Amino acid sequence: MLQAIDLCCEYRTNPLGIFTAKPRLSWKIESDRRDVVQTAYSIEVGTDKTLETSLWQSGKTVSRQSLLVSYGGAPLASSTPYFWRVKVWDNQGGESPWSETACFETAMLQSDEWKALFISAEDENAGASSAGTLLRKEFALSGEIRSARLYASAKGIYEVRCNGSRVGDQVLTPGWTEYKNRLLFQTYDVTGLLTGGNNVLAFLVGPGWYKGDLAGWLGRRNVFGARTAIIAQLRVEYADGSVELVVSDEDWKCAPAPLAYAELYNGEIWDARLEQQGWDKPGFSGASWKPVYIEGGDRGMLQPQDGLPIREQERFKPVSLFTTPAGERVIDFGQNISGWVRFTVQGKAGDRVRIRHAEILDAAGNFYTENLRRAKQTIEYILRGDGPESYVPHCSFQGFRYIAIDEYPGTVSKDNFEAVAVYSDMRPAGDFHCSNPKINQFISNVRWSMKDNFVDIPTDCPQRDERLGWTGDAEIFVRAASYLMETAPFFRKWLRDLAISQLPDGQVPHVVPDVLENIVGHDERVTQAAGATAWADAAVIIPWTMYVYFGDRDLLAEQYPSMKKWVEYIRSVAQDGLLFNVGFHFGDWVALDAKEGSYFGATPNDLTATAFYAYSTSLLAFCAKVLGHEEDAKKYAKLREDIGEIYRKEFFTPMGRIAARTQTACILSLIFDLVPEVYKQRTVDTLVALLAEQNNHLTTGFVGTPFVCKVLADNGHLDLAYELLLKEDFPSWLYQVTKGATTIWEHWDGLKPDGTMWSPDMNSFNHYAYGAISDWVFSAVGGLDTDRERTGFARSIIRPCPGGGITLAETKYESGYGMIAVRWELAGGKISVSVTVPHNTDAELTLPKAAPGTIGGVVFSPAECGARAILGSGSYVFEYPWGEQG
Repeated sequence: MLQAIDLCCEYRTNPLGIFTAKPRLSWKIESDRRDVVQTAYSIEVGTDKTLETSLWQSGKTVSRQSLLVSYGGAPLASSTPYFWRVKVWDNQGGESPWSETACFETAMLQSDEWKALFISAEDENAGASSAGTLLRKEFALSGEIRSARLYASAKGIYEVRCNGSRVGDQVLTPGWTEYKNRLLFQTYDVTGLLTGGNNVLAFLVGPGWYKGDLAGWLGRRNVFGARTAIIAQLRVEYADGSVELVVSDEDWKCAPAPLAYAELYNGEIWDARLEQQGWDKPGFSGASWKPVYIEGGDRGMLQPQDGLPIREQERFKPVSLFTTPAGERVIDFGQNISGWVRFTVQGKAGDRVRIRHAEILDAAGNFYTENLRRAKQTIEYILRGDGPESYVPHCSFQGFRYIAIDEYPGTVSKDNFEAVAVYSDMRPAGDFHCSNPKINQFISNVRWSMKDNFVDIPTDCPQRDERLGWTGDAEIFVRAASYLMETAPFFRKWLRDLAISQLPDGQVPHVVPDVLENIVGHDERVTQAAGATAWADAAVIIPWTMYVYFGDRDLLAEQYPSMKKWVEYIRSVAQDGLLFNVGFHFGDWVALDAKEGSYFGATPNDLTATAFYAYSTSLLAFCAKVLGHEEDAKKYAKLREDIGEIYRKEFFTPMGRIAARTQTACILSLIFDLVPEVYKQRTVDTLVALLAEQNNHLTTGFVGTPFVCKVLADNGHLDLAYELLLKEDFPSWLYQVTKGATTIWEHWDGLKPDGTMWSPDMNSFNHYAYGAISDWVFSAVGGLDTDRERTGFARSIIRPCPGGGITLAETKYESGYGMIAVRWELAGGKISVSVTVPHNTDAELTLPKAAPGTIGGVVFSPAECGARAILGSGSYVFEYPWGEQG
């Protein structure tokens, strides 16, 4: 039976508070047949669940599109629920019934709808304060309440309560944006929390990213403002259709919070003796509470939440409780995470719980925190003493696997502690496992480093005094990230901040949001605050990747001006507009071929910068073509051709020897198609020789490492690519696994074979950059990729590449069309390849080392290294002789 299922609006199921009046709708197709292709759809949108009267009817629309179909009716109203359904027709004469009805609700879409004011419990001299504050308003409602929505945000981190109950399940709201231009607000359904008569709205707010400590090694604070504030607008709709607003204004009251201290890097101090029972309920006297301050500020920067909510996710019970050689009581939760510890305690008033957080133990087995630099990651809780008490942090989060319990009344029991992972609520996408358990652990480590560093923005690390949105890390990792999770809505939000923070001349800051304006002169390693190659190229590469993996053309169109500005900036400063040989660059950051004591790899910046210039220009030309900018497409295609020519002249001798004899120089030249055909084999041979000089180990850093296995495999050295992937001694990806890692390390040798550490000034054990190689694991070992001409996995490219002694690999990917699955196994002199292709898509399958002809009922034609066929939707199994066992 043909059916449209899994209806989504802007990547979410039945979302509340969408940010646009022209949302995009998606669905998947279910059928018991093979080779199903949608030929038409019909969508109905209305304001009642029965859809008896439609606001918009698309009519039968001849189209294959089932992803991100734009709503085509009149602009939607603010603060309004809408219902929709879809039916589809297929290429086999099928017509589906109407789908189940889905819904979405708009947020307040116009800034002039805000009647609320920003209010603060702090005066203008509060910049040095790290304490939290409380704000509340008691109000009366009369009449039968049909629905109620709260729109809220803060300058700082806030939690909101209504009549004694927590509102929503989001944490660390409102998240982190370029606050001076964009402050996101959240939409909450509070219908079930309100009652006729007296009600209370109550807020706890702490410094957060807005005024708290940032970039600890630079000592930044009050980057966006010197005092916290909240804004709240409650919209109550009664059964008779009337609407009442309750807003933050001068009538609210405020008081100090029991949150005596809260900083993202350092943790919290909560004095439960200062809790005011009933402060968030009606009838509380609040005699000592004071009037709020009216905080000035343009409400025009308020925008509906356009990213993903941050939520509590997995929970971990302690694996062990032990005493270190130094006498510290330590709990191991078994997994390095970003989040917090929830604990329960009982004692007398004034007793204290004090816990510190760390990623790792030192060589002696003691608690290790030196790599946190200035970050304290400490939680203190002072008991009120009236029975069992529980606590979970409110305005901070920690990066940790271990906790040291410095103070705790009574006996410490594992049962009283629980670690909670906290990250942006991304939909899982890809999964991979194979016959090599260490590779499986490596993929798990990559996934966890992604989760731990995707807390509203893509950070470098979740533990030390940094935790910033480094553009280079995100750019390097974006393909791998998009295999693991549905990243488009996450990056959409962050890319909007990137575009806003872009300098007028087109340079892109090193971090987004940009808090490093003062880095020049304060950090001797960095001589420019923006415009570094590979880092700034995030402006081009990430939107392109979102288009390729999720088919999001609108995101590409929105970011196109930013992409173009960056490429044009390079052209304006490059020698003859072609050779990018000026400015500051991180280059092949933390490469092992760096000079002693340096973080900068040996590959010349001129080469690295010009290579990425060529790559971004080629992507820009392709994007221009996709978006219909034909003149731009021609212009940038010609520019890319000219860059390639100058690259050849500058970085290759007339005989074809690459001028910079480093692994990364060879890798970038090959992966970005900058090697003339006549020089290609010599460049490949040079790379192989350079690896051999290191006993087939890498010396690459951030920019070379992600591409090395693909370059080798694509140029006749699949065996060497596997050898690198599977090595277990330093430096290698699996070296970390053999050392018990549960996340990816910043350095190949963060923990050395003798148990000593890399320098603590930059030694994160939760840093996803080197996990970027996992995209090759998915695409080559697993055998799954997408076609850049038919994006979003409308056509899957399935091309398994067995090797390395691996005898089985299975990849699953939940695309916008449905589940794609690839499984191959070597046994008994044969290979079995199983494939599942979702409806409304097809797949180009290449069977490795297969002869052309009919296999599994499908006719295959000759192809390089095997046989190829186009498969329609459905499940298939192919089995044929295999000449070698991996």
